[in-house]
Amino acid sequence: MKYAYLLILFCLVSQAINAQKKPNIILLFADDAGYSDFGFQGSKVMKTPNLDKLAKKGVVCTQGYVTDATCGPSRAGLITGKYQQRFGYEEINVPGYMSQNSALLGDDMGLPLDQITLADYLKKIGYKNALYGKWHLGDADRYHPLKRGFDEFYGFRGGDRSYFEYDNIAGIHTDKRMERGFGNYEEPKGYVTDVLANEAISFIEKNKNNPFFIMLSFNAVHTPMEATEEDLAKFPKLTGKRKELAAMTYALDRACGKVLDKLKEYGLDENTIIVFSNDNGGPSDKNASDNRPLSGTKSNHLEGGLRVPFVISWPNKIEENTTYNYPVSTLDLLPTFYVAGGGKIEDLKDIDGVDLLPYVKEINKDRPHQRLFWKKETRAVFRDEDMKLIRFPDRPAELYDISKDISEQNNLVSVYPDKVKKMFKTLFEWELTLERPLWLLKRKFEKYDIDRMDQYRNGTLKN
Repeated sequence: MKYAYLLILFCLVSQAINAQKKPNIILLFADDAGYSDFGFQGSKVMKTPNLDKLAKKGVVCTQGYVTDATCGPSRAGLITGKYQQRFGYEEINVPGYMSQNSALLGDDMGLPLDQITLADYLKKIGYKNALYGKWHLGDADRYHPLKRGFDEFYGFRGGDRSYFEYDNIAGIHTDKRMERGFGNYEEPKGYVTDVLANEAISFIEKNKNNPFFIMLSFNAVHTPMEATEEDLAKFPKLTGKRKELAAMTYALDRACGKVLDKLKEYGLDENTIIVFSNDNGGPSDKNASDNRPLSGTKSNHLEGGLRVPFVISWPNKIEENTTYNYPVSTLDLLPTFYVAGGGKIEDLKDIDGVDLLPYVKEINKDRPHQRLFWKKETRAVFRDEDMKLIRFPDRPAELYDISKDISEQNNLVSVYPDKVKKMFKTLFEWELTLERPLWLLKRKFEKYDIDRMDQYRNGTLKN
Protein backbone atom coordinates (compact mmCIF):
# COMPACT_ATOMS: atom_id res chain seq x y z
CA MET A 1 0.00 0.00 0.00
CA LYS A 2 2.86 2.32 0.89
CA TYR A 3 4.55 1.74 -2.48
CA ALA A 4 1.29 2.24 -4.33
CA TYR A 5 0.85 5.59 -2.56
CA LEU A 6 4.39 6.64 -3.44
CA LEU A 7 3.85 5.63 -7.05
CA ILE A 8 0.67 7.70 -7.27
CA LEU A 9 2.46 10.65 -5.64
CA PHE A 10 5.35 10.31 -8.09
CA CYS A 11 2.97 10.29 -11.05
CA LEU A 12 1.15 13.39 -9.78
CA VAL A 13 4.41 15.25 -9.23
CA SER A 14 5.65 14.22 -12.68
CA GLN A 15 2.42 15.41 -14.25
CA ALA A 16 2.74 18.75 -12.46
CA ILE A 17 6.34 19.19 -13.60
CA ASN A 18 5.46 18.30 -17.18
CA ALA A 19 2.48 20.65 -17.11
CA GLN A 20 4.68 23.49 -15.94
CA LYS A 21 7.09 22.81 -18.79
CA LYS A 22 4.38 23.44 -21.33
CA PRO A 23 4.67 27.01 -22.55
CA ASN A 24 1.90 29.44 -21.85
CA ILE A 25 0.51 30.96 -25.03
CA ILE A 26 -0.87 34.46 -25.55
CA LEU A 27 -2.24 35.80 -28.82
CA LEU A 28 -2.44 39.60 -28.81
CA PHE A 29 -4.81 40.25 -31.69
CA ALA A 30 -5.57 43.76 -32.93
CA ASP A 31 -8.47 44.78 -35.17
CA ASP A 32 -8.21 46.87 -38.36
CA ALA A 33 -4.72 48.20 -37.61
CA GLY A 34 -2.60 49.63 -40.41
CA TYR A 35 0.45 47.73 -41.58
CA SER A 36 2.76 50.66 -40.81
CA ASP A 37 1.07 51.96 -37.66
CA PHE A 38 3.53 50.56 -35.12
CA GLY A 39 7.03 51.63 -34.22
CA PHE A 40 8.50 48.24 -35.08
CA GLN A 41 6.85 48.57 -38.50
CA GLY A 42 8.49 51.92 -39.11
CA SER A 43 5.97 54.44 -37.80
CA LYS A 44 7.38 57.75 -36.56
CA VAL A 45 3.95 58.92 -35.41
CA MET A 46 2.49 56.08 -33.34
CA LYS A 47 3.79 55.46 -29.82
CA THR A 48 4.05 51.70 -29.29
CA PRO A 49 6.97 51.14 -26.87
CA ASN A 50 5.67 47.85 -25.44
CA LEU A 51 5.03 46.19 -28.78
CA ASP A 52 8.33 47.53 -30.08
CA LYS A 53 10.04 45.87 -27.12
CA LEU A 54 8.19 42.62 -27.82
CA ALA A 55 9.34 42.75 -31.45
CA LYS A 56 12.97 43.11 -30.32
CA LYS A 57 12.57 40.06 -28.10
CA GLY A 58 11.37 37.87 -30.92
CA VAL A 59 11.08 37.54 -34.66
CA VAL A 60 9.20 39.95 -36.93
CA CYS A 61 7.67 38.13 -39.88
CA THR A 62 7.82 40.67 -42.66
CA GLN A 63 5.35 38.75 -44.81
CA GLY A 64 2.66 37.84 -42.31
CA TYR A 65 -0.69 37.12 -43.95
CA VAL A 66 -4.27 36.66 -42.84
CA THR A 67 -6.69 34.29 -44.58
CA ASP A 68 -9.11 37.04 -45.55
CA ALA A 69 -9.21 40.82 -45.78
CA THR A 70 -12.22 41.08 -43.45
CA CYS A 71 -12.79 40.27 -39.79
CA GLY A 72 -15.03 37.21 -39.51
CA PRO A 73 -13.55 34.98 -42.24
CA SER A 74 -10.02 35.90 -41.13
CA ARG A 75 -10.81 34.75 -37.59
CA ALA A 76 -12.46 31.57 -38.89
CA GLY A 77 -9.27 30.64 -40.75
CA LEU A 78 -7.08 31.41 -37.77
CA ILE A 79 -9.09 29.47 -35.22
CA THR A 80 -9.44 26.34 -37.39
CA GLY A 81 -6.03 26.35 -39.09
CA LYS A 82 -7.70 25.82 -42.46
CA TYR A 83 -8.97 27.91 -45.34
CA GLN A 84 -12.39 29.04 -44.15
CA GLN A 85 -13.81 28.76 -47.68
CA ARG A 86 -13.46 25.01 -47.32
CA PHE A 87 -16.37 25.03 -44.86
CA GLY A 88 -18.38 27.84 -46.42
CA TYR A 89 -17.27 30.76 -44.23
CA GLU A 90 -16.35 32.98 -47.18
CA GLU A 91 -18.13 36.19 -46.21
CA ILE A 92 -18.37 38.28 -43.05
CA ASN A 93 -21.38 37.52 -40.87
CA VAL A 94 -23.01 40.88 -40.25
CA PRO A 95 -26.83 40.85 -39.98
CA GLY A 96 -28.44 43.29 -42.39
CA TYR A 97 -25.65 43.07 -44.96
CA MET A 98 -26.71 39.73 -46.39
CA SER A 99 -28.38 38.75 -49.61
CA GLN A 100 -31.75 37.21 -48.83
CA ASN A 101 -30.87 34.34 -51.15
CA SER A 102 -28.16 33.10 -48.81
CA ALA A 103 -28.37 29.55 -47.53
CA LEU A 104 -28.07 30.81 -43.94
CA LEU A 105 -29.13 34.11 -42.42
CA GLY A 106 -29.29 35.82 -39.03
CA ASP A 107 -28.33 33.68 -36.06
CA ASP A 108 -27.47 30.77 -38.36
CA MET A 109 -24.35 32.58 -39.52
CA GLY A 110 -21.43 31.29 -37.49
CA LEU A 111 -18.47 28.93 -37.33
CA PRO A 112 -19.91 25.50 -38.25
CA LEU A 113 -20.15 23.24 -35.24
CA ASP A 114 -18.24 20.41 -36.91
CA GLN A 115 -15.08 22.55 -37.07
CA ILE A 116 -12.47 21.89 -34.38
CA THR A 117 -10.99 25.09 -32.95
CA LEU A 118 -7.56 26.04 -31.70
CA ALA A 119 -8.98 26.12 -28.18
CA ASP A 120 -10.47 22.64 -28.61
CA TYR A 121 -7.08 21.25 -29.55
CA LEU A 122 -5.21 22.98 -26.73
CA LYS A 123 -7.75 21.82 -24.16
CA LYS A 124 -7.04 18.23 -25.16
CA ILE A 125 -3.40 18.64 -24.14
CA GLY A 126 -4.07 20.26 -20.78
CA TYR A 127 -4.50 23.97 -21.43
CA LYS A 128 -6.92 26.36 -19.76
CA ASN A 129 -8.24 28.72 -22.40
CA ALA A 130 -9.65 32.23 -22.25
CA LEU A 131 -11.00 34.65 -24.84
CA TYR A 132 -11.30 38.33 -24.03
CA GLY A 133 -12.80 40.81 -26.45
CA LYS A 134 -14.20 40.36 -29.94
CA TRP A 135 -15.59 36.99 -31.04
CA HIS A 136 -17.38 37.59 -34.38
CA LEU A 137 -17.74 33.90 -35.18
CA GLY A 138 -21.46 33.65 -34.59
CA ASP A 139 -24.01 35.42 -32.39
CA ALA A 140 -26.20 32.42 -31.60
CA ASP A 141 -25.71 30.56 -28.32
CA ARG A 142 -24.54 27.40 -30.05
CA TYR A 143 -21.53 29.29 -31.45
CA HIS A 144 -20.55 30.80 -28.10
CA PRO A 145 -16.82 30.77 -27.19
CA LEU A 146 -17.51 28.66 -24.10
CA LYS A 147 -18.87 25.99 -26.44
CA ARG A 148 -15.86 26.19 -28.76
CA GLY A 149 -13.09 25.21 -26.37
CA PHE A 150 -12.70 28.31 -24.21
CA ASP A 151 -13.05 28.09 -20.43
CA GLU A 152 -13.50 31.82 -19.77
CA PHE A 153 -14.97 34.65 -21.82
CA TYR A 154 -15.49 38.34 -21.30
CA GLY A 155 -16.23 40.21 -24.47
CA PHE A 156 -18.86 40.67 -27.14
CA ARG A 157 -20.16 38.28 -29.76
CA GLY A 158 -20.40 40.69 -32.71
CA GLY A 159 -18.01 42.70 -34.84
CA ASP A 160 -17.79 46.04 -33.07
CA ARG A 161 -19.02 48.10 -30.12
CA SER A 162 -18.32 51.27 -28.15
CA TYR A 163 -15.11 51.55 -26.13
CA PHE A 164 -17.14 52.92 -23.24
CA GLU A 165 -20.04 51.68 -21.15
CA TYR A 166 -23.40 51.97 -22.88
CA ASP A 167 -25.77 54.32 -21.03
CA ASN A 168 -28.97 52.83 -22.42
CA ILE A 169 -28.24 49.13 -22.58
CA ALA A 170 -31.87 48.32 -23.40
CA GLY A 171 -31.43 49.84 -26.85
CA ILE A 172 -28.24 47.96 -27.67
CA HIS A 173 -28.29 44.65 -29.54
CA THR A 174 -26.93 41.76 -27.50
CA ASP A 175 -24.08 41.12 -29.95
CA LYS A 176 -22.59 44.51 -28.96
CA ARG A 177 -23.01 44.07 -25.21
CA MET A 178 -20.13 42.91 -23.06
CA GLU A 179 -20.81 39.44 -21.72
CA ARG A 180 -19.14 37.58 -18.87
CA GLY A 181 -19.29 33.85 -19.29
CA PHE A 182 -22.52 32.75 -20.93
CA GLY A 183 -25.49 35.14 -20.98
CA ASN A 184 -24.31 37.38 -18.14
CA TYR A 185 -24.22 40.85 -19.67
CA GLU A 186 -21.92 43.16 -17.80
CA GLU A 187 -20.85 46.53 -19.20
CA PRO A 188 -17.21 47.58 -18.68
CA LYS A 189 -16.23 50.00 -15.92
CA GLY A 190 -13.56 51.77 -17.91
CA TYR A 191 -12.08 52.00 -21.40
CA VAL A 192 -12.65 48.63 -23.07
CA THR A 193 -9.06 48.20 -24.29
CA ASP A 194 -7.76 48.54 -20.73
CA VAL A 195 -10.56 46.43 -19.30
CA LEU A 196 -9.72 43.51 -21.58
CA ALA A 197 -6.09 43.63 -20.49
CA ASN A 198 -7.16 43.57 -16.85
CA GLU A 199 -9.27 40.49 -17.53
CA ALA A 200 -6.28 38.73 -19.09
CA ILE A 201 -4.14 39.68 -16.07
CA SER A 202 -6.73 38.22 -13.71
CA PHE A 203 -6.71 34.97 -15.70
CA ILE A 204 -2.91 34.82 -15.52
CA GLU A 205 -3.02 35.29 -11.75
CA LYS A 206 -5.49 32.43 -11.36
CA ASN A 207 -3.65 30.07 -13.69
CA LYS A 208 0.00 30.89 -13.11
CA ASN A 209 0.71 27.30 -12.08
CA ASN A 210 -1.05 25.74 -15.07
CA PRO A 211 -0.43 26.04 -18.80
CA PHE A 212 -2.85 28.53 -20.30
CA PHE A 213 -3.85 30.04 -23.63
CA ILE A 214 -5.24 33.55 -23.86
CA MET A 215 -6.69 35.04 -27.02
CA LEU A 216 -6.74 38.74 -26.22
CA SER A 217 -8.94 39.80 -29.10
CA PHE A 218 -8.99 43.60 -28.95
CA ASN A 219 -11.57 45.61 -30.85
CA ALA A 220 -8.90 48.32 -31.07
CA VAL A 221 -8.48 50.03 -33.48
CA HIS A 222 -11.77 49.23 -35.22
CA THR A 223 -14.41 51.95 -35.46
CA PRO A 224 -16.07 53.68 -33.69
CA MET A 225 -13.19 56.10 -33.29
CA GLU A 226 -13.22 56.61 -29.52
CA ALA A 227 -10.31 57.45 -27.25
CA THR A 228 -9.86 58.89 -23.77
CA GLU A 229 -9.00 62.56 -23.36
CA GLU A 230 -5.76 61.59 -21.63
CA ASP A 231 -4.62 59.51 -24.59
CA LEU A 232 -5.68 62.15 -27.14
CA ALA A 233 -3.60 64.73 -25.29
CA LYS A 234 -0.44 62.73 -26.04
CA PHE A 235 -0.70 63.65 -29.74
CA PRO A 236 -1.08 67.46 -29.84
CA LYS A 237 0.30 67.77 -33.37
CA LEU A 238 -2.25 65.41 -34.93
CA THR A 239 -5.84 66.15 -35.90
CA GLY A 240 -9.01 64.33 -36.90
CA LYS A 241 -9.15 60.57 -37.29
CA ARG A 242 -5.38 60.28 -37.33
CA LYS A 243 -5.22 61.77 -33.84
CA GLU A 244 -7.95 59.42 -32.62
CA LEU A 245 -6.20 56.45 -34.18
CA ALA A 246 -2.89 57.37 -32.54
CA ALA A 247 -4.59 57.61 -29.14
CA MET A 248 -6.39 54.28 -29.62
CA THR A 249 -3.15 52.62 -30.74
CA TYR A 250 -1.36 54.01 -27.71
CA ALA A 251 -4.04 52.46 -25.48
CA LEU A 252 -3.68 49.15 -27.34
CA ASP A 253 0.06 49.20 -26.72
CA ARG A 254 -0.44 50.10 -23.05
CA ALA A 255 -2.85 47.18 -22.61
CA CYS A 256 -0.37 44.76 -24.19
CA GLY A 257 2.35 46.14 -21.93
CA LYS A 258 0.27 45.46 -18.82
CA VAL A 259 -0.06 41.81 -19.79
CA LEU A 260 3.65 41.50 -20.57
CA ASP A 261 4.54 43.09 -17.23
CA LYS A 262 2.33 40.64 -15.35
CA LEU A 263 4.04 37.69 -17.01
CA LYS A 264 7.40 39.05 -15.91
CA GLU A 265 6.16 39.67 -12.37
CA TYR A 266 5.27 35.98 -12.00
CA GLY A 267 8.37 34.76 -13.80
CA LEU A 268 6.29 33.39 -16.65
CA ASP A 269 7.79 35.51 -19.39
CA GLU A 270 10.60 33.05 -20.10
CA ASN A 271 8.18 30.25 -20.93
CA THR A 272 5.39 32.04 -22.73
CA ILE A 273 4.87 32.16 -26.48
CA ILE A 274 3.50 35.55 -27.46
CA VAL A 275 2.20 36.40 -30.89
CA PHE A 276 1.06 39.86 -31.90
CA SER A 277 -0.87 40.27 -35.13
CA ASN A 278 -3.98 41.80 -36.69
CA ASP A 279 -7.10 40.45 -38.38
CA ASN A 280 -6.80 42.28 -41.73
CA GLY A 281 -5.34 45.37 -43.31
CA GLY A 282 -6.34 48.79 -42.08
CA PRO A 283 -9.47 50.46 -43.56
CA SER A 284 -7.76 53.77 -44.27
CA ASP A 285 -10.99 55.51 -45.27
CA LYS A 286 -12.66 54.56 -41.98
CA ASN A 287 -9.96 54.95 -39.32
CA ALA A 288 -7.10 56.78 -41.10
CA SER A 289 -4.84 53.72 -40.77
CA ASP A 290 -1.66 53.64 -42.83
CA ASN A 291 -0.79 50.50 -44.81
CA ARG A 292 2.08 52.02 -46.79
CA PRO A 293 4.21 50.97 -48.60
CA LEU A 294 1.48 48.47 -49.41
CA SER A 295 -1.35 49.33 -51.78
CA GLY A 296 -4.92 48.60 -50.80
CA THR A 297 -6.90 48.37 -47.58
CA LYS A 298 -9.19 46.12 -45.60
CA SER A 299 -11.70 44.18 -47.74
CA ASN A 300 -9.59 43.92 -50.92
CA HIS A 301 -6.87 41.61 -52.15
CA LEU A 302 -3.97 43.97 -52.63
CA GLU A 303 -1.20 43.51 -50.07
CA GLY A 304 -2.67 46.27 -47.89
CA GLY A 305 -5.72 44.11 -47.26
CA LEU A 306 -3.94 40.84 -46.59
CA ARG A 307 -0.49 41.54 -45.13
CA VAL A 308 -0.36 42.41 -41.42
CA PRO A 309 2.13 42.99 -38.60
CA PHE A 310 3.23 39.60 -37.27
CA VAL A 311 5.54 39.07 -34.27
CA ILE A 312 6.44 35.82 -32.52
CA SER A 313 8.33 35.77 -29.23
CA TRP A 314 9.48 32.78 -27.15
CA PRO A 315 12.60 33.53 -25.05
CA ASN A 316 15.46 31.06 -25.41
CA LYS A 317 13.57 29.23 -28.13
CA ILE A 318 13.40 31.88 -30.85
CA GLU A 319 16.35 34.15 -31.51
CA GLU A 320 15.76 37.74 -30.42
CA ASN A 321 15.67 40.81 -32.65
CA THR A 322 15.42 38.90 -35.92
CA THR A 323 13.28 38.99 -39.03
CA TYR A 324 11.77 36.19 -41.08
CA ASN A 325 11.14 37.01 -44.71
CA TYR A 326 9.21 34.09 -46.19
CA PRO A 327 5.39 34.29 -46.18
CA VAL A 328 3.64 32.97 -43.08
CA SER A 329 -0.06 32.87 -42.31
CA THR A 330 -2.44 33.01 -39.38
CA LEU A 331 -3.36 29.50 -40.58
CA ASP A 332 -0.09 28.49 -38.95
CA LEU A 333 -0.93 29.58 -35.41
CA LEU A 334 -3.00 26.50 -34.55
CA PRO A 335 -0.34 23.91 -35.46
CA THR A 336 2.47 26.09 -34.06
CA PHE A 337 0.78 26.44 -30.68
CA TYR A 338 -0.38 22.83 -30.55
CA VAL A 339 3.03 21.33 -31.27
CA ALA A 340 4.79 23.77 -28.90
CA GLY A 341 2.35 22.64 -26.20
CA GLY A 342 3.35 19.01 -26.62
CA GLY A 343 0.81 17.88 -29.18
CA LYS A 344 1.70 15.71 -32.15
CA ILE A 345 1.39 17.28 -35.58
CA GLU A 346 -0.16 14.07 -36.93
CA ASP A 347 -3.11 14.59 -34.56
CA LEU A 348 -4.14 17.65 -36.57
CA LYS A 349 -6.34 16.36 -39.32
CA ASP A 350 -7.27 18.26 -42.44
CA ILE A 351 -5.56 21.59 -41.73
CA ASP A 352 -3.72 23.97 -44.07
CA GLY A 353 -1.35 25.62 -41.59
CA VAL A 354 2.14 24.44 -40.63
CA ASP A 355 4.21 24.50 -37.45
CA LEU A 356 6.26 27.68 -37.90
CA LEU A 357 8.91 27.03 -35.26
CA PRO A 358 11.28 24.93 -37.41
CA TYR A 359 11.11 27.67 -40.04
CA VAL A 360 11.62 30.78 -37.91
CA LYS A 361 14.40 28.95 -36.05
CA GLU A 362 15.88 28.18 -39.51
CA ILE A 363 16.02 24.45 -38.85
CA ASN A 364 13.93 24.09 -41.99
CA LYS A 365 15.26 26.36 -44.74
CA ASP A 366 12.30 25.83 -47.07
CA ARG A 367 9.32 28.12 -47.39
CA PRO A 368 6.48 27.34 -44.98
CA HIS A 369 4.11 27.80 -47.93
CA GLN A 370 4.94 27.44 -51.59
CA ARG A 371 1.37 28.46 -52.37
CA LEU A 372 -1.24 30.60 -50.68
CA PHE A 373 -4.83 31.31 -51.74
CA TRP A 374 -7.53 33.87 -51.01
CA LYS A 375 -11.09 34.07 -52.33
CA LYS A 376 -14.17 36.26 -52.01
CA GLU A 377 -16.90 35.40 -54.52
CA THR A 378 -15.45 36.03 -58.02
CA ARG A 379 -12.39 37.81 -56.63
CA ALA A 380 -9.46 35.56 -55.83
CA VAL A 381 -5.70 35.48 -55.33
CA PHE A 382 -3.13 32.78 -55.91
CA ARG A 383 0.41 33.37 -54.68
CA ASP A 384 2.92 30.91 -56.11
CA GLU A 385 6.21 31.56 -54.32
CA ASP A 386 6.67 35.29 -55.06
CA MET A 387 4.32 35.57 -58.04
CA LYS A 388 0.87 36.85 -57.10
CA LEU A 389 -2.09 36.53 -59.46
CA ILE A 390 -5.18 38.61 -58.68
CA ARG A 391 -8.51 37.82 -60.35
CA PHE A 392 -11.13 40.60 -60.45
CA PRO A 393 -14.82 40.70 -61.41
CA ASP A 394 -14.59 43.97 -63.38
CA ARG A 395 -11.20 43.94 -65.16
CA PRO A 396 -8.47 41.64 -66.47
CA ALA A 397 -6.31 39.74 -64.03
CA GLU A 398 -3.06 41.19 -62.73
CA LEU A 399 0.27 39.56 -61.88
CA TYR A 400 2.95 40.91 -59.57
CA ASP A 401 6.36 39.78 -58.37
CA ILE A 402 5.98 40.59 -54.68
CA SER A 403 9.69 40.10 -54.00
CA LYS A 404 10.47 43.09 -56.23
CA ASP A 405 7.22 45.04 -56.17
CA ILE A 406 5.73 45.20 -52.69
CA SER A 407 3.44 48.09 -53.71
CA GLU A 408 2.01 46.17 -56.69
CA GLN A 409 2.68 48.84 -59.30
CA ASN A 410 4.21 46.78 -62.13
CA ASN A 411 1.64 44.45 -63.68
CA LEU A 412 3.44 41.53 -65.37
CA VAL A 413 0.48 39.83 -67.07
CA SER A 414 1.71 40.70 -70.57
CA VAL A 415 5.26 39.63 -69.69
CA TYR A 416 4.36 36.12 -68.51
CA PRO A 417 1.17 35.03 -70.36
CA ASP A 418 1.94 31.32 -70.02
CA LYS A 419 2.54 31.74 -66.29
CA VAL A 420 -0.81 33.50 -65.95
CA LYS A 421 -2.63 30.72 -67.78
CA LYS A 422 -1.04 28.05 -65.59
CA MET A 423 -1.82 29.96 -62.38
CA PHE A 424 -5.44 30.42 -63.44
CA LYS A 425 -5.78 26.65 -63.81
CA THR A 426 -4.22 26.00 -60.40
CA LEU A 427 -6.47 28.57 -58.77
CA PHE A 428 -9.53 26.92 -60.32
CA GLU A 429 -8.40 23.49 -59.16
CA TRP A 430 -8.18 24.84 -55.61
CA GLU A 431 -11.63 26.39 -55.88
CA LEU A 432 -13.08 23.02 -56.82
CA THR A 433 -12.15 21.77 -53.34
CA LEU A 434 -14.22 24.46 -51.59
CA GLU A 435 -17.76 24.49 -50.26
CA ARG A 436 -20.31 26.95 -51.59
CA PRO A 437 -20.57 30.04 -49.34
CA LEU A 438 -23.12 29.55 -46.57
CA TRP A 439 -24.16 33.21 -46.81
CA LEU A 440 -23.44 36.08 -49.21
CA LEU A 441 -23.21 39.83 -48.97
CA LYS A 442 -25.50 42.05 -50.99
CA ARG A 443 -23.91 42.77 -54.36
CA LYS A 444 -23.50 46.50 -53.64
CA PHE A 445 -20.81 45.73 -51.08
CA GLU A 446 -18.70 44.01 -53.72
CA LYS A 447 -18.62 47.30 -55.63
CA TYR A 448 -17.71 49.14 -52.43
CA ASP A 449 -14.71 46.86 -51.93
CA ILE A 450 -13.53 47.42 -55.50
CA ASP A 451 -13.96 51.20 -55.20
CA ARG A 452 -12.01 51.23 -51.95
CA MET A 453 -9.21 49.28 -53.62
CA ASP A 454 -8.97 51.78 -56.46
CA GLN A 455 -8.98 54.72 -54.06
CA TYR A 456 -5.97 53.34 -52.20
CA ARG A 457 -4.24 51.73 -55.17
CA ASN A 458 -0.98 53.52 -54.44
CA GLY A 459 -1.16 53.26 -50.68
CA THR A 460 -2.31 56.87 -50.29
CA LEU A 461 -3.42 58.00 -46.87
CA LYS A 462 -6.41 60.28 -46.40
CA ASN A 463 -7.56 61.65 -43.04
